[in-house]
Amino acid sequence: MHEHFVIKNGKRLRCGYTTGSCAAAAAKAAAEMLVAGSEIEYIDIDTPAGIKLKLQVCKPHIEEEYASCCIVKDAGDDPDVTDRMEIYARVSKRTDGAINIDGGEGIGRITRRGFWGEPGQAAINPVPRRMIEEELAKISQCGFDVVVYVPKGAETAKRTFNENIGIEGGISIIGTSGIVVPMSEEALKKTIYLEIDTAYEDGACELVLFPGNYGENVVKDLKLGCRGIKISNFIGDTLLYINEKGFESVTLVGHIGKLCKLSVGAFNTHSKTCDVRIEAFVYYLALSGAPLELLEIINCCKTSEEAVKLIMETGNEKVFEAMTEGCEARIKRYLKQSSLKIKVIMYSMDYGILY
Repeated sequence: MHEHFVIKNGKRLRCGYTTGSCAAAAAKAAAEMLVAGSEIEYIDIDTPAGIKLKLQVCKPHIEEEYASCCIVKDAGDDPDVTDRMEIYARVSKRTDGAINIDGGEGIGRITRRGFWGEPGQAAINPVPRRMIEEELAKISQCGFDVVVYVPKGAETAKRTFNENIGIEGGISIIGTSGIVVPMSEEALKKTIYLEIDTAYEDGACELVLFPGNYGENVVKDLKLGCRGIKISNFIGDTLLYINEKGFESVTLVGHIGKLCKLSVGAFNTHSKTCDVRIEAFVYYLALSGAPLELLEIINCCKTSEEAVKLIMETGNEKVFEAMTEGCEARIKRYLKQSSLKIKVIMYSMDYGILY
C-alpha cells in the first residue's frame, strides 16, 4: 500500500486496508493452504476499489480438516483502533459448493435489526462477506466453512461506537471499498448516520446532539432523557440527515467555541474549515448595542473563553441568548421548510450553561 496515498491538509498520508480486506485475504490464504496442503507466504486479493492487494500471511497452520492464518491490519496513516490487529480465518471444506461465513472470538454480534445484518448474526458486513465469497470461489468450487476471529477484538471494541449501534462482544468486520483512506470525513459521517439509523429503528423521535466528549458529560448532567449522539464538527450534515429521516425534535448541546460559529452560519465547525469565533462575538455584541471600546477589546481575544469572561465581567451576558437564538434561526433557514423542532444549549468550560 506504500504507493497509494492521499493529500490531507497539505500532508501526504498513506492509505491502508480494511478489516474486511484482512478477513477476505486470511480466508483465501487458509483455503489455498488447505487445498494445496502447504503453507504460503503471501496472498493476492481484489478490492471493490479496484486495487489489488498482496498481503503477508502470518501464523499459518494446517490440519487435515482445516487451515488457519491471520493478516495483520494496516490502517496506513489513519488513526484506526484496529491498526496492527491480527485478523484470523479458519477454513474447512464442504461438499455442497456453499460458502458459510461466521464470526468467532472477538467478532461482535448484532443485537438490533439494521442494514448490516439480522440480530444474532456475526458483525461481518455485506461487502466483506461478498469479498470472502468471491476470493474463495477462485480457490475451489467445493464450498467452505469460514470462521473469522480476532483474539483482541472484545477489548478493542470498547474503544469503538459498536455498542451504540447494536453490536456487542467484539469488533465489526467492515469496509465498503477494501481500502482505508486516512482521516476520512466520509467514514466518520457514516458512523454518525448509522447511529441515527439505529435510534430511528428503535423508535426514537427526539435526539440530543453534542460535538465531543465534554459535551457528552454536559448532556448527562442535564438529564434530557433523549438518545444522545456525538457528531464531531458535522452539524450541517447531521441535521440534514436527521431531518430527512423524519425525527420530530433535536436538542444541540455544545461549547460556545463551536456554536458561536454556527450562530453566524458555519455548519462545519472544524477550525481548519472556518474560524469565525471572535467575529461572531463582535457581531452579536454590536447588534446588542455594546460600546465600540468593548468590541475592540473582544476583537483582540484569542479564545472563546476569554471573550466569555469579558462579556460576563461587563454585564453583557444577554448576548448569549441572542447567539443561541441565532443558532436556532440559522438551522431553520438551513433546513428550509422543515417541521423539525430545534433547541440549542450553549455552555462554557468556566461558567457552565450560558443559555
